[in-house]
Amino acid sequence: MTRRTRPAIVAAGRSTALVLGLLVAAITAAQTSAPGTAAPRDHIEDVIVTHTVIVDRLAGAGSGSVLAPADVALTRAEHPHELLVRVPGVLVSRGSGEEHLTAIRSAVLSGAGSCGAFLFLEDGVALRPHGFCNANGLFEGLSELANKVEVVRGPGSALFGGNALHGAINIQLPDARALAAPQVFLQAGRWGFGQAQLALPWHGGDQHVRLDLLGTRTNGYRDNTGFGEQKLALVHDGSVGSWVTRNTLALTNLNQETGGFVLGRDAYRYSDLQRTNPNPEAFRDAWSGRFTTHWTHAHATITGYARRSRMEFLQHFLPGQPLEQNGQTSAGTQLEWRDHAFADRLAWHAGVQAEWSTSDLQETQARAATGSAAAVGIRPVGVHYDYDVRSRLGAAFYDISLALADKLTLVHGGRAESLQYDYVNHAANGNLRANGTPCGFGGCLFNRVADRRDTFDNTATRFGLRYTPRDGTTLRLVAATGFRPPQTTELYRLQRGQNVADLHSERLTSFEAGWTQRWLDDAIHSDLVLFHQRKQHLILRDSAGINVSNGRTRGDGIEWELRLGDAAAPLRFELAASYARHRYEFNRNITGGEIIKSGNEEDTAPRRLGSARLIYAPVPAVTAELEMEYQGQYFLDATNTAKYAGHKLLNLRANWHVTPSVQLFARVMNLTDREYADRADIAFGGYRYFPGEPLRAFVGAQVQL
Repeated sequence: MTRRTRPAIVAAGRSTALVLGLLVAAITAAQTSAPGTAAPRDHIEDVIVTHTVIVDRLAGAGSGSVLAPADVALTRAEHPHELLVRVPGVLVSRGSGEEHLTAIRSAVLSGAGSCGAFLFLEDGVALRPHGFCNANGLFEGLSELANKVEVVRGPGSALFGGNALHGAINIQLPDARALAAPQVFLQAGRWGFGQAQLALPWHGGDQHVRLDLLGTRTNGYRDNTGFGEQKLALVHDGSVGSWVTRNTLALTNLNQETGGFVLGRDAYRYSDLQRTNPNPEAFRDAWSGRFTTHWTHAHATITGYARRSRMEFLQHFLPGQPLEQNGQTSAGTQLEWRDHAFADRLAWHAGVQAEWSTSDLQETQARAATGSAAAVGIRPVGVHYDYDVRSRLGAAFYDISLALADKLTLVHGGRAESLQYDYVNHAANGNLRANGTPCGFGGCLFNRVADRRDTFDNTATRFGLRYTPRDGTTLRLVAATGFRPPQTTELYRLQRGQNVADLHSERLTSFEAGWTQRWLDDAIHSDLVLFHQRKQHLILRDSAGINVSNGRTRGDGIEWELRLGDAAAPLRFELAASYARHRYEFNRNITGGEIIKSGNEEDTAPRRLGSARLIYAPVPAVTAELEMEYQGQYFLDATNTAKYAGHKLLNLRANWHVTPSVQLFARVMNLTDREYADRADIAFGGYRYFPGEPLRAFVGAQVQL
């Protein structure tokens, strides 16, 4: 194997950076000498800033971050990782194409027990029903079209429900009133990347409608890893009598050629491996649709929603490469009331939620597996799984904020939730072939559970104290619990030797202390958090292929958000950093031959994460940003036998409002052309990686018609 030659690419990167720097300098000079050619900042950023949907509910007692419209517009993220790296304690690990795995105050979770630990929402409503999660769930969201993105760090089940075990990410769609005229957005980049967006407004009296259409295509950095993606957002903001209403329709479609891991120690560093794809046959096709309606009158809000999704993908990582097809149809409603009492010393918020869903999953193997006679014999051609699950959810919740004294506030909330699954198997029960005959070598690998019903009742609570000794200073102490019911795949997609998955809901208990400080009218803003958390009933698959829920983990860490300079300052600095240790607190042999020992660190759990940005805006029409993102070293396996060294990446972005209606932008990612891995892992004794993309540049324009 040969190392990738770098000089030409590095030279190209330096040249691109130089051109971008000269462009910023030239634009600055032009704007300084001819100030009349650009609109004032308040006109350029003429956006109706809507309230935050989920961070507001923390009531100042909890850790939440908001990525504002300016962050979304400047980042122009082609993948959620590029936007969410701006939040401390969060890592969205890139996979192939639009795929990803998530960490919020946790390790990057994968395998059994990984799905459903984070709640992904859109305008405050979950993208999927409870129990039917998608580990790559953010690609069903409309982050490219978002007005802002909110992140709650730490357990949010008391506020938002079951899957907010470690935290929640909410994508807030634009306000239809903010768009005055049609806009066209075009972007192009390396490896055939192209993106186009059209935004169309309609305004009539109190009724406002906005339609966004987005299309993306790329050939992919690696062989046979291109994808095409389309997204639509239709937003209506208005009023009907004394009711304020907001209605949204979101549609997504993804057709992706998927890349597998490159194999071998440090394979991401070698030119003859980096761009290869060991699984050119792999693919993922997925579409989703969601309709949500919010009606608010005085102190009451009524929310209704309906969702549908389908996905088909080749499980190229399994012997025999079976095809999985799954889908869900769901609907729900939520009623909320909020008011004040005792001369406004008490603010309260309460509500109920009901949800119904039907999901299905089929796994079919079209051709014989390869390998030993035993490996082939236990994985026969034909249907492996074919089942439906009907679920019903009922929940009640409340939040209160009580002023105990002029500077001391108690925050408390709780949620009770009941989730019931009715499972129906459409294939032969047991570990049999599709025709009902047994496999050799001890039976078929998979086991189809007989029809059954399971119910999971959970509660979560949150207590917080917020103390503001003086203007600009806030201290907080928070204790909270979170829960995550077992997902349907963990209960009903079993292997031989297990007829019933007797699983408990995962539970997380968290304590945190925070200090928020603002100086000079918020020109300097700092938020520092210490946290300690313990998780019980961790769901995992043991060495016998049995799904169990008797794992325990512990996490301790510190997070820091810092901003120097307000939005109008010509030079600003931003920092998002965290240091945390996530450790196992149990002993177990698990699938893949790994051995967990109490005290070991969780795999794919970097102790150090962060990003820093220097933002330069010499005139209102020009903004440039130099960003460094940092990912520390981490263990590749639960046994803690091998590490990935981590990496640092530099990114450069610039926006120029040429006129009030024309904006040009450019960005250069991985400016120093660093060789790195988006994800590193060990499985069945072998190293495997998703190679990170080398230096790449993007240019584009946004025009208001």
